Amino acid sequence: MSIAINHILKDKWIAFRRENPRVRIRDAAKQLNTTEAEILAAFAGSSVIRLNDQFAELWKRLPQLGYVMVLTRNESCVHERKGVFEEVSINNKHVGVVVGKDIDLRMLFHCWAFAFAVFDNEEAGFKKSIQVFDFQGTAIVKIYLQAASDETAFDHIVRDFQEGLQSTELVLKPAPAAPVYANEEADNPAFVQAWSELKDTHDFFPLLRKYNVSRHYALQVAGEFARKISNDSVKQLLEHAAATELEIMIFVSNHGNIQIHTGPVKKIVEIPNWINVMDPDFNLHLRLDHIADVWLVKKPTTDGLVHSIEVFDAAGELIVQFFGRRKPGSPELPGWSSFANALQ
Repeated sequence: MSIAINHILKDKWIAFRRENPRVRIRDAAKQLNTTEAEILAAFAGSSVIRLNDQFAELWKRLPQLGYVMVLTRNESCVHERKGVFEEVSINNKHVGVVVGKDIDLRMLFHCWAFAFAVFDNEEAGFKKSIQVFDFQGTAIVKIYLQAASDETAFDHIVRDFQEGLQSTELVLKPAPAAPVYANEEADNPAFVQAWSELKDTHDFFPLLRKYNVSRHYALQVAGEFARKISNDSVKQLLEHAAATELEIMIFVSNHGNIQIHTGPVKKIVEIPNWINVMDPDFNLHLRLDHIADVWLVKKPTTDGLVHSIEVFDAAGELIVQFFGRRKPGSPELPGWSSFANALQ
């Protein structure tokens, strides 16, 4: 994309924002036949500073920002958690982990392509943040500064990681081919037997990979370990957790990041097509009209059965997962187990 075209995109974005101030940038980009990342790149050198691709080193610096809001989303669900970065562990060049009572992330760096430091720009609708995108220009994770954030630390991080050339050109790549599964050829009895022998919930994904089956297909053949429940179960779950102060875990992911909230939920707000958690430090926005099916899933572990509620879209893609609060080495909360098993 040429500099001239990027100036056109910059002007188009500002004009669009003026006419449609409430449309989110992800949805607006589609209407403008572009991507979020290309819109930000169009402002490079002014309201936006392009950062280099030293993502692991960048993430190690984020505890310096203090209190922030972290946003991870997919097409159907937005997960926003406020707090501070605590322990940042980089396992290798492909995988990173953030663990803490507030911010809990699992990062897959091989999907990360572009990072931007964004500065406040009311006309463009930008707020001070660090935003990461994949090779197709789709957002993976965003870190928004709050009133209590350390602005000086942000400035130092931007200075240390900014690219020398603030180009407005962004070279995107086609999306990778969708995975090909052997669902129809799978040895279902052997798969279910292996499921029954699980010792840890983290062993489930390797099990899917070993038998080369999709997660959605796995639930359909899992026998006693999974059953379909009402799509209304998600609303029931959130309202029950709020009413009883039951602490839960909420996982929302895309291909480059998993974000987890652990703790209570309090204020549940339903509007047409959406169910929302609107708490001071945690917001969840889930599109009810995107839910195709919901499953109660049981996984054996050395600590007993672990129950999850897993929500899928029409393409069989996982939207969001719910668990009762637990830590490895401890059984799950009895209140969660009994509630989950009672869902129909």
